Amino acid sequence: MQWLNEPAHWSSSHDRVIVTTSSKTDFWRITHYDFIRDNGHFYFERVSTDFVMEVDISGSYRDLYDQAGLMIRADEQHWVKAGIEYVDGVQNLSAVVTHNYSDWSMTPLPLPPLALRLRVERRQEAIHISYLDANLKYVLLRLAYFPIGPEVQVGIMCASPEGNGFEVMFDRYRLTRL
Repeated sequence: MQWLNEPAHWSSSHDRVIVTTSSKTDFWRITHYDFIRDNGHFYFERVSTDFVMEVDISGSYRDLYDQAGLMIRADEQHWVKAGIEYVDGVQNLSAVVTHNYSDWSMTPLPLPPLALRLRVERRQEAIHISYLDANLKYVLLRLAYFPIGPEVQVGIMCASPEGNGFEVMFDRYRLTRL
């Protein structure tokens, strides 16, 4: 795996990656906020097939928009990120799909788990974003369109758009090529 925008502080051991995000980092394009940011942290590998990607995410979220999750990226104008995003003191399940412009969907987690198990699947042009609920069943958060290309980058991502950074742990990351 390799970094896009490597953080100053991170470590990896066995099945865990720990990152302290840098301040003022994000992935976003234009919509509503009228700016482009492509400086979030993304630890990725390249895939040219359909796949299933999973990870457990836990973080010390504290500032507006602190975020961590999984990402699929074709280039700086075409990507999907999904995971936890901290908004108004609440952890939210969040998904952003970007095709030149970013959109954003989220749902609050009033009782957030200690760690969220997230799954992202690519089946042709469809991206299935799911999370493991308290009953240990995967629940679909979003189904999104993502064009088929010869190769995409996939992996873990995190960012701190407004704050000074936070620590996040990614455990048991798995990528299964289909």
